[in-house]
Amino acid sequence: MIAIVDYGVGNLKSLQNAFRYLGLGSKLAATPEEIGQADRLVLPGVGAFGYGMMKIEQQGLREPLLEAAAAGKPVLGICLGMQLLFAGSEEADRPGLGLIPGEVVRFRTALKVPHMGWNEIVPARESALLAGLPDTRYAYFVHSYYCVPGSDSVSAATTVYDQSFCSVVVQDNIFGVQFHPEKSQELGLRILKNFAEV
Repeated sequence: MIAIVDYGVGNLKSLQNAFRYLGLGSKLAATPEEIGQADRLVLPGVGAFGYGMMKIEQQGLREPLLEAAAAGKPVLGICLGMQLLFAGSEEADRPGLGLIPGEVVRFRTALKVPHMGWNEIVPARESALLAGLPDTRYAYFVHSYYCVPGSDSVSAATTVYDQSFCSVVVQDNIFGVQFHPEKSQELGLRILKNFAEV
């Protein structure tokens, strides 16, 4: 069963609808027990890094998430959820989950921030998460901060917004996408299906 982590910060209904459209079962997980029972976990998120980590910690979900990752369960972070997989962010003093080495930084560009709307993802290497993508690889983004992995090997795809930034990470059983797959039509649905089968 796919568990969508419900820590009060995220677009849960759209994700559930996307999995339902794919014929995949999902449920919300808001307690340590529900996290522990899941086969794979999706960590969504919208908003600020510090607030997101505070909510995770308040619900006692930090350790269960780390334990699930250590046990080899697939974990997919989406948007803010991807950023929370990292060690920390310029946006907050509070540390992240630290499942992926690196940090989260703010866009420094003359272009409008947040980066919002459709943009292309360019795969950097082969990955089960990105297998069989459509020829048109545009995804829907809404974010002011982006992830800077500590190792280039973690980056599975990049996107250009004045500068190239990491838009997909893959490290063993840990995955992250900066865009919203549930809003990214065929490409997003394929990525969610790939995650369910990884």
